[in-house]
Amino acid sequence: MPLDYKLIKNWAFNDVEQTYTEKDVMLYALGIGLGHNPLDAKQLDFVYEKNLKVFPTIGSVLAFQGFWMRDPRAGITWVKLVHGEQRMRFHKPFSPSATVRGKIRVTHVVDKGADKGAIVVVERDIYDASDNSVLVTVQQTTFLRADGGFGVSDPAPEPLPKVPERAPDHICTLPTLPQAALLYRLNGDINPLHVDPEVADKAGFPKPILHGLCTYGVAAHAVLKTFCDYDPARLSRFDVRFSAPVYPGETIVVEMWKGEGSVVHFQAKVAERDVLVLSNGAAEVK
Repeated sequence: MPLDYKLIKNWAFNDVEQTYTEKDVMLYALGIGLGHNPLDAKQLDFVYEKNLKVFPTIGSVLAFQGFWMRDPRAGITWVKLVHGEQRMRFHKPFSPSATVRGKIRVTHVVDKGADKGAIVVVERDIYDASDNSVLVTVQQTTFLRADGGFGVSDPAPEPLPKVPERAPDHICTLPTLPQAALLYRLNGDINPLHVDPEVADKAGFPKPILHGLCTYGVAAHAVLKTFCDYDPARLSRFDVRFSAPVYPGETIVVEMWKGEGSVVHFQAKVAERDVLVLSNGAAEVK
């Protein structure tokens, strides 16, 4: 049965309120690899309460709408979906602990064709509940590999820019742990694709894959380290396309180019397989 465009486009989300603590802030940072060198004082600031900083991409896991595409009413072949792109705009730094509220809506439902699948874009504004100020805008693009051909479509979002065709200006190599997916899923993404070998096999993968948002956080770590001296307030935008899965334990090599003005272009590969896993990356730094 084809996907119901109107049903998905008008999916009703309740506002999501969440109170997070310093422990949640440190768990997220550990999940994306901060603290790998526990003697690095600048990384330690994200995983130790003494001078605790909040890593900005934590917004990707706060006030999250849950795995709603698994709801039978949606009619989505959820075992075949993959995270396509992630875009974030950072408006205000996060406090080490707070109550936040997420307002969520579907902005795009794009039919790429019966043999090419579909794209659904969900946007989430996260507010500080204490003063109703916007902290971050999160735009998540999901590729539904088995659900195209329903015949009604929104225009696709503006594509992300390609990286320059020259050698990168900076390279940052960061490891991931073999248990990285088991740790990262404690932030709230319970998709069994990242933990259950049987589910991974049904989805066409030889073993569970790392969460795309974990890889995204690792790449943000590289940019924050290279261009922002680990100051979270200096990152104002972070967009990327997910090109291929990462397996827990692989080494992520982030290549970066200084663009015009405050723009940083980037992409990432896994060293062990020389596979491009993040492409069309664009960040803005202050």
